[in-house]
Amino acid sequence: MSQVNDTNSKVIEIFEQTGAYLHGHFRLTSGLHSPEYCQCARVLQYPKFAEGFGKLLAEKFSEIAGGKQIAVVAAPAIGGLIIGHEVARALGARFIFTERDASAKMTLRRGFQVEPGELAVVVEDVITTGGSLREAYEIMRAAGANVVAAGSIIDRSGGRADLGLKRVALATLQVTTYAPELCPLCRVGQPIVKPGSRPS
Repeated sequence: MSQVNDTNSKVIEIFEQTGAYLHGHFRLTSGLHSPEYCQCARVLQYPKFAEGFGKLLAEKFSEIAGGKQIAVVAAPAIGGLIIGHEVARALGARFIFTERDASAKMTLRRGFQVEPGELAVVVEDVITTGGSLREAYEIMRAAGANVVAAGSIIDRSGGRADLGLKRVALATLQVTTYAPELCPLCRVGQPIVKPGSRPS
């Protein structure tokens, strides 16, 4: 348990060090509001941190896979691209990604294919509700992959997000969120920022 806590602290320390742990008034991809936000792109712009996080997640995935070779890592674009690629590199697997089409539906494009029964994991940079990661998981499963786990650098749900499969995170946070109509930051008129990868 101490090793888990130690990893959690080190990851948060790196986020603070790189200016990636933000404080203010944020509209999350989920639609919820929060006074805190982890902007993973600010950390992942440094290859040494991206590589390190990728190796740590790869180790956790290998344990879950019980020594079996994971063949493919999938991630939802845009947030999961860099960390997904680093996890795949650490595992010696290939990397593919899901993305939204013109109707905002998550799909597997660019000629990416999955072999039936292929051992796979899905990866995201940060999750709050796990919606995008769940979509990626469902797409991979529908394509015939045997998805054994999901993972993220940061879990903002406090461990509560349920994706329907085993899940790992390098750091788990208990972050305050508000439904927009109940947000005290809105009530006092604090300007809101939409810092994620999707447009407002």
